[in-house]
Amino acid sequence: MIRAESDSPPLTHRAVLAIAVPVMLSNVSTPLIGIVDTAIVGRYPNPVYIGAVAVGSLIFTFVFWAFGFLRMGTTGLTAQALGARDNDELAAGLGRSLLVALAAGAGLLLLQWPIREIAFSLLGASSDVERLARGYFDVRIWAAPATLANYALLGWFIGLGRTDIGLALQLILNLTNMALDMFFVLGLGWDVRGVAFGTLLAEYIAAGAGVLIAARHLNSIAGRWSLHRILAPAQLRRTFGVNSDIMVRSLALIAVFVWFTSQGARQGNVILAANSILMQFIAASAFFLDGLAFAAEALVGRAVGAAQRKGLTAAARVTTLWAAGVAVFLTLVLAVFGTRFIDMLTVDATARAAARVYLPWAAAAPLLGVWAFQLDGIFIGATRTADMRNAMLVSLVIFIAAWWLLTPLGNLGLWAAFYVHYVARTGSLLYYYPALVRSVSAHATA
Repeated sequence: MIRAESDSPPLTHRAVLAIAVPVMLSNVSTPLIGIVDTAIVGRYPNPVYIGAVAVGSLIFTFVFWAFGFLRMGTTGLTAQALGARDNDELAAGLGRSLLVALAAGAGLLLLQWPIREIAFSLLGASSDVERLARGYFDVRIWAAPATLANYALLGWFIGLGRTDIGLALQLILNLTNMALDMFFVLGLGWDVRGVAFGTLLAEYIAAGAGVLIAARHLNSIAGRWSLHRILAPAQLRRTFGVNSDIMVRSLALIAVFVWFTSQGARQGNVILAANSILMQFIAASAFFLDGLAFAAEALVGRAVGAAQRKGLTAAARVTTLWAAGVAVFLTLVLAVFGTRFIDMLTVDATARAAARVYLPWAAAAPLLGVWAFQLDGIFIGATRTADMRNAMLVSLVIFIAAWWLLTPLGNLGLWAAFYVHYVARTGSLLYYYPALVRSVSAHATA
């Protein structure tokens, strides 16, 4: 039975932070991977090594994040099953996500040659950067099945509101990754290939741990594995519908970052290295802000599953309030310490100088990005994925148009277009938000 609005206790700040803080703590280590990788190869006094890791990582960002639905879709569907108190669907939902992850990972391995050739033909990096980045790609692609399984597992635990378990899994993945990267690069001298191999091993270690923890957790909640339930046609259709919408949305989002990096690469190795360093700052900020966005996903999804409109609006309001405060804090940190962070990531004088020029753009990014991140979390929790897909496609078109108009300004215009994209994402999702709220109230029962 669907619970009435009165059955749900008021949402407190403590309840939001109980979900968000473990995510933030786990995410602290996630951007550190990119930062440590950049710092490790930054010990080489040549910006091509930083550029190679940036280009290689970007390809996998595009490839793997195209399957980001395995995290986002799983979170929304799991939170709604939790709100409806359906433990068997909780188990079946994880089973569906892991099957999709393994099938997609195997497909990526089979298609690695065309993926590699198409990716490098589009990025337009210099010959030295491309040569090193190809070595990175050839190693890391073999992590695909484990990487996608980790997406599904993380999404499931976030949907359950068990971000403490998500914290443990992310720490296993990220700390192992950093340790192995340092061992292979600084210890064995494998340059960018060592970075890729460290990531490969870490993904499989984390996936194995995640499956074991998930199985134990299912036993604790009496959730039953059932192949019949996992393959139920209606649930498969819903799962594939949600996932396909998020996949298109993710492709459109990653296209923005691919375009940003490729246009930076066309301006030379120094600009590519500078932009890559600053993107590490934006990535670090985003992972902090994701803590509140993930909280919104879990709490909104739970409210939608229980048909509680007040719960939805309370989750949106409280999580966004905290996210805004975090965004202000992050901008202040980057404004004060940004130059020191740049010097930590590279010893190359030209890359340092270029990064300082564009540092203000990276420092202010959290203030614009926070609204888009929060709206993403709300829409994911509500599984309003068609709206997300449409909003992101519109935002991509606006970004390309802004870049074309601002091209004469060079890298400055590129950063300005990136800001325009943030505004477009926020505005387009706000357009759909009233319908999201109405859809929940239409199903509520007293």
